[in-house]
Amino acid sequence: MESISFPLLSAIIFSPLAGVLLLAFVDRENRDLQRWIALITTTVVFLLGLVLYGAFDEGTAGMQFVERHVWHQGLGIQYFLGVDGISLFLMLLTAFLGPICVLASWTDIQERLKEFLVSFLVLECGMLGVFAALDLFLFYIFWEVMLIPMAMLILVWGNPARRVYAAVKFFVYTMAGSVFMLVGILVVYFHQARTTGIYSFDLLQWYDLRLPFSLQLWLFLAFGLAFAIKVPMFPFHTWLPDAHTEAPTVGSVILAGVLLKMGTYGFLRFNLPLFPDATAYLVPLMVVLAIIGIIYGAFMCLVQKDLKRLIAYSSVSHLGFVMLGIFTLNVEGVQGGLIQMVNHGLSTGALFLLVGMLYERRHTRMIADFGGLAKPVPRLAAFFMVATLASIGLPGLNGFVGEFLILLGAFRVEAYWAVLGATGIVLGAWYMLSMFQRVMFGTVTHEENTGLSDLSRREVGLLVPVVLFIVWIGIGPTPFLQKMEPSVRATLERVSLPQGAGTHRQAALWPLSGPGTESAGGMSLTHPAGSK
Repeated sequence: MESISFPLLSAIIFSPLAGVLLLAFVDRENRDLQRWIALITTTVVFLLGLVLYGAFDEGTAGMQFVERHVWHQGLGIQYFLGVDGISLFLMLLTAFLGPICVLASWTDIQERLKEFLVSFLVLECGMLGVFAALDLFLFYIFWEVMLIPMAMLILVWGNPARRVYAAVKFFVYTMAGSVFMLVGILVVYFHQARTTGIYSFDLLQWYDLRLPFSLQLWLFLAFGLAFAIKVPMFPFHTWLPDAHTEAPTVGSVILAGVLLKMGTYGFLRFNLPLFPDATAYLVPLMVVLAIIGIIYGAFMCLVQKDLKRLIAYSSVSHLGFVMLGIFTLNVEGVQGGLIQMVNHGLSTGALFLLVGMLYERRHTRMIADFGGLAKPVPRLAAFFMVATLASIGLPGLNGFVGEFLILLGAFRVEAYWAVLGATGIVLGAWYMLSMFQRVMFGTVTHEENTGLSDLSRREVGLLVPVVLFIVWIGIGPTPFLQKMEPSVRATLERVSLPQGAGTHRQAALWPLSGPGTESAGGMSLTHPAGSK
């Protein structure tokens, strides 16, 4: 970005740390000042994010707002940041949810408030850094930075009954994936040094590497395991319901809103462009896992009794949709996947916020403990309805845009992918509307529910912006899609699967000895210039 000389990305990423510094000088007893510092800090981050959005050139596929400084010449490590149409909206989503999470924790968090706010701000710094880092060493640091504060949110401020179990499970799963990714990073790093004589963690330079197919395959799996755990893809999803259930409201919101997107973002940013031949080869496997996740997650929702666990399993289903869109390897599917990442952050984030508000009032999340809440808390019921309808993809709301594009992209490749994916939408409408009916409609059968207080002005104030974005994306997605499209096309051009080709070609090649090998049907995988 040439028109802004100010290091905007650095300002966005590290502003939360300025808030941490200020908090260090605030007396522990001055709780209101601590909250206001966190709120002002995260609001500044969001305003800087709006500047980023406004100055972003939608006609450019390459990286913008680039900041590059040599960190260690000999090891080839750089402080290298940049955003394109893929990372832009994920950074904005992170910045948008920051002040909302602080407001949501205003009365929810009473114990160790300063430590909580410090953990949240460090987490926000790490998440923003992940989406902007273009040096793999720097990316890995940001990736690890967010792991500790997220685990702390669950461990310290989670449900006392099982928070240790949930935090350890989250940590072990994520750490295991990170180790495999680190090994993959080092393999590419030394491969580049061996073939070019240059030591570098520069992602854009790595895009030009021509890795052997067999090496691509192993590296795809190494990187992919870390990202699949984070998504989470079936069968690596088992940590998610426990983490969501035991985490405080803010932890669930930020987990669903941003952290899960790091897995899907990782596939788009790293696996597809770095390992294009392996990507094309593994499409059938990835699509099968995505569709299993969609349907399995939906069926699990149908039998849940806890609102948080139900929404957590719905995330498994929704993120399966995102993965299906990404591995259609066409513009519609990938754009649908990208916008569905944002949609899921908004609608599922809103659902977790509302469940947290209910829990503050009733100290239970069991569906059987509710019923008829639309009468005592009509404002809460209205917001709950909007978030529920957005989650099931009602036309006019954000979920519809993403699901339609994903199904369109899937249909272009294989019609049965779209049909199987669509069953998740049907099941989603079933379990979400059933949940809403059991919680909000009918007569109030529990006396404790009759005197519940409705949403406060603070709670309405933090939900209104979320609903506005839900409606905006639903009725006017064009500005979002236009900014994504050049970067999506550039990414897909790096993937060796010829666009428009059906999966018969891949299926015929699987198993195969490598790309370019003649299949039994006489077809061969061709490569765009430079990919092989």
